[in-house]
Amino acid sequence: MSGGSTPRTVAEAVAVQEELRPLVDLVGPGPAAPATVAGLDVAYDESGDLLAAAVTVLDARTLAVVDSAVSVGRPSFGYVPGLFAFRELPALLAALDTLTTMPDLLVCDGHGVAHPRRFGLACHLGVVTGLPAIGVGKTPLVGEWDPPAAERGAWSALRDGGEVVGRVLRTRDGVKPVFVSVGHRMSLDNATAQVLALAPRYRLPETTRTADRLCRAALAGSTRPGRS
Repeated sequence: MSGGSTPRTVAEAVAVQEELRPLVDLVGPGPAAPATVAGLDVAYDESGDLLAAAVTVLDARTLAVVDSAVSVGRPSFGYVPGLFAFRELPALLAALDTLTTMPDLLVCDGHGVAHPRRFGLACHLGVVTGLPAIGVGKTPLVGEWDPPAAERGAWSALRDGGEVVGRVLRTRDGVKPVFVSVGHRMSLDNATAQVLALAPRYRLPETTRTADRLCRAALAGSTRPGRS
């Protein structure tokens, strides 16, 4: 998988997003019963100069990890809100390339169309890989919403500029919601259903939890004394 060359400036990065955005498929309903689902997450060291990108592939029925991969390296772009994909995409693609099980769905720790230019990390990964993708954010990047009801499964629309860009979804009774948006080749209804299925016990889906643990462990191993 190739994400193309890394842009050198903010203007170039924005131009890439504008060029690729029309390729996002917002019509396809996506897999209703994926066999495998991947979680993608990135962790940074304290300086922000080293990152670990992790991909964990889970059996969608049992939520057991069946494959995983990690890539440790340097961020490929500066720290610019709305352009995080350019920091993380090369390392995430490198990890995806080493998997032996190609997932049916990508679940990104981040956003899809709930993005200032409607082209967040989940959209970028989906377009580049061709795989269905959704974003699940812990905090919003854009938009306004009303708090959903307190029970698990309740949601409210996430709107930006009068446009529905995602859902604010309660995955546990009385616990802070998560922010779900479509990335590529998925409907918002299906994305919501998949996130609930992946979060039977905790606020965050198991895809995010397992990928978070893996990238943090890889980062810790790379920053121990005596390691370069």
